[in-house]
Amino acid sequence: MHKLPLLAAAAALLLPLSAAFAQDPAPSPTPDFSSAIRTPPAPATPRINGPRVYGARPGRPFFYHLPVTGQRPIAITAQGLPDGLILDAATGIITGAIARAGEYPVTFTAANAAGKDSAPLRIVIGQTICLTPPMGWNSWNCFGGNIDEAKIRGAADAMAATSLIDHGWTYINMDDRWEGGRDAAGNIQSSAKIPDMKALADYIHGKGLKIGLYSSPGPTTCAGAVASYRHEDQDAATYASWAMDYLKYDWCSYGRIADGLRKDKFAQLPLADRSNRLKLDPVEVEIDKAPYIKMRASLDKVNRDIVFSFCQYGMSRVWEWGEKTGGNLWRTTGDISADWKSVANHGFNQNGLERWAGPGHWNDPDMLEVGNGKLTPDENYTHMTLWCMLSSPLLIGCDMPRMSPFIVSLFSDDEVLAVNQDALGKQGWRAKLSGQQEVWMKPLADGSLAVAFFNRADAPADVSVQWSDLHLSGPQSLRDLWRQKDAGIQETGYSINVAPHGAELFKVAKK
Repeated sequence: MHKLPLLAAAAALLLPLSAAFAQDPAPSPTPDFSSAIRTPPAPATPRINGPRVYGARPGRPFFYHLPVTGQRPIAITAQGLPDGLILDAATGIITGAIARAGEYPVTFTAANAAGKDSAPLRIVIGQTICLTPPMGWNSWNCFGGNIDEAKIRGAADAMAATSLIDHGWTYINMDDRWEGGRDAAGNIQSSAKIPDMKALADYIHGKGLKIGLYSSPGPTTCAGAVASYRHEDQDAATYASWAMDYLKYDWCSYGRIADGLRKDKFAQLPLADRSNRLKLDPVEVEIDKAPYIKMRASLDKVNRDIVFSFCQYGMSRVWEWGEKTGGNLWRTTGDISADWKSVANHGFNQNGLERWAGPGHWNDPDMLEVGNGKLTPDENYTHMTLWCMLSSPLLIGCDMPRMSPFIVSLFSDDEVLAVNQDALGKQGWRAKLSGQQEVWMKPLADGSLAVAFFNRADAPADVSVQWSDLHLSGPQSLRDLWRQKDAGIQETGYSINVAPHGAELFKVAKK
């Protein structure tokens, strides 16, 4: 029925599949793999991490945590902080509101007994938020529909205790089954397992983190909970009153409504046109857009910046219209699973979609399966490397209190995360394909390139590239981003032996 029939068929199956996962799928134990750690620990001296740009809308509540690693206590100061904002020097949390649109360059300095570090942050006040891909955690991949307040608070506690918050990880997102019913006035209620949603949001904000939740434009969610159909304004207002920061909006039961609309439109076509798919395709696209346009309008009515995530599995080539419809990110795939085939298919098939991603609007190949116990160390490195090269949203999907040191290290490499969070906002693409070996490139804001070497084969292989393949000339300096060390100067290109299903990531800059 859609231009992507396989994805549409997958979406049609989501309701029974998700209902099956309404119980806790009992996350697999996370293997240790400590010997596979490449990333050195953060130094005792302060290091300011995270993006170099952040957006908010005029007059809306402003909330940003400056990610800083280093030995505590750390004192943070700001030069050029605009009127209306307040910095907590001990926590690095910035709150307030900025009334006027514009760009505000700020320089932050973090100091402790071991030293200090300074870094710029460009605050952009306008109509575009989510200027870099969101980074955080989502409950679905590890808990399915079996979530409660203790698990959500536990994720936030782990984000802080492991210092992932100091590397830029921000969102704690509840997926399906947080919902209760509706009260007599039609207002959405949280379930008995999460009795006070505002108190939970306050707890998470108090740690310097943000909070998100999930709904559907249909009558019910994928797992059968009450959803937002015909209650869009009410639900958006409730989310704002709870101080939510993120909304994942999942197609699910709206498919039945859309099917009815398609039949009506089809019946209205002249008999001569009913066999011509081109006559109906534009109608289908408009039908697929409609529920997201409606919720976008509802979110615009509230005094809060809420990141809007379209979860409709790539139907009707959503990447071509997602930005115009007000989405900050949109799924381009069906659901990911914690196995190599799924991760590789989801990630490598994003090649060619790069033209539709940029600051404020991102292609989303689904959440991370890193740490869910079914990927080898090298497959985990490929997963993180590829998602960073894709400027993909980074949403951790494992049980964070149970993360091994190896998994924490994968989420803590600031030089790798900087590729994902680069202010230029360019999605990477395949520059060279040779059998099962691939080289990808991603332009960065400082004029350099991130270059990733992938080996999709089952045996080690040399992966090579000539600078001319990357539109470069002359000698280039390389920095190994996973190991955070310089890798020398190469005159005409580079070759490296890459492990099976593995990846290596470098920053390449003119000498």
